[in-house]
Amino acid sequence: MAAIIMTCSSLRRHVDAAQKKENTSYQVYELDSRLHAEPKEMRTAVFEAMDKLPGQVDTVLLSMGLCGGSVSERPLPVRVVMPKVDDCITLLMHTDDKWYPNLKRGGHMYLTDTVDSDLSIVNIRRQLVERYGEKKGFMVFDIWFASYKSVDIIDTGVYDCYSRDYVAKAKANADLIQCPVCYVEGSNLLLEKLVSGRWDHQFLIGEAGDTFREEDFVL
Repeated sequence: MAAIIMTCSSLRRHVDAAQKKENTSYQVYELDSRLHAEPKEMRTAVFEAMDKLPGQVDTVLLSMGLCGGSVSERPLPVRVVMPKVDDCITLLMHTDDKWYPNLKRGGHMYLTDTVDSDLSIVNIRRQLVERYGEKKGFMVFDIWFASYKSVDIIDTGVYDCYSRDYVAKAKANADLIQCPVCYVEGSNLLLEKLVSGRWDHQFLIGEAGDTFREEDFVL
């Protein structure tokens, strides 16, 4: 097998940790996590990257979930192996060998090591103000986040989510939507299994020419 890893940038630290633990050294192709704001753009980027792979690469270990359809509904140009999950949050919340298509809870905002990314609560608020002005931007922000009741930090063991700096950033996000900060258990298990070839019922394997459907990730 001539494989590479393709990952959303939000999972890069976890991919590197998985490779270190499993003693693998696959080349890593990184895609900008901001593309997830428009799933069609992420889908285009994923397939363009796969189309440009060197001819000797026959397998892509894809470090992401369905993420709004980022890899679905188009024939695969190469063999693809990926976690069978709806998104990277559920991916990091798996802690055992049971399969869960979605582990998130309604009304909960989840934080990982990318607590200050462009998709953080703080930066979403800033972007809305820049786009609409302060009055309308704050109004849209309040509507978007009105249903949230908790900001949950996923403790995967890969990053220090208890450091003073990290907790301060998490609290800054939570304060904007008037929510408490809580911790939930997570792990790096699925990425460790991905890079080590332990592909069981928690994974999808598609050969070149196959097409993933959205229902494949939930059935």
